Amino acid sequence: MNKEKMTAMTISAEEKAAQMNAAGSGFLPGHLGIRILTAEPGRVTAELPVLPHLLAPNGYLHAGSVVTLADTACGYGCLNSLPEGAQSFTTIELKSNHTGTARDGSIEVLATARHLGRTTQLWDAEVSYQGKVIALFRCTQMLLYPKPQV
Repeated sequence: MNKEKMTAMTISAEEKAAQMNAAGSGFLPGHLGIRILTAEPGRVTAELPVLPHLLAPNGYLHAGSVVTLADTACGYGCLNSLPEGAQSFTTIELKSNHTGTARDGSIEVLATARHLGRTTQLWDAEVSYQGKVIALFRCTQMLLYPKPQV
């Protein structure tokens, strides 16, 4: 087993989450205020404070904010669960059903892997507010490998 894999096995879910938060700080997840709480292969938890700039003009949480939280958790989960040789991924499909909303506080997400293949991964996420599920999310990720040298 190589040193990188051994290090990945010994890092805690909270330490991995801290690494992900640092990596996303200059990008959309950090800009919106998404905070990864735990990250382990096949499972990620995160939260997003409900702030005024995340609301729609009607005063309720914008659906895009909810989708971004779910997609971010699933994306970090995918990165944390890549098979040997894969270097990254891209989302090829996503779907979200919304059953509630929020106006304040924070929303949380639990993302779990449903399929961890060599070419695709399938992730589900439940977004909740005050203990009530407000969105169900599913995405498919295509795994990316280095191009062979010709």
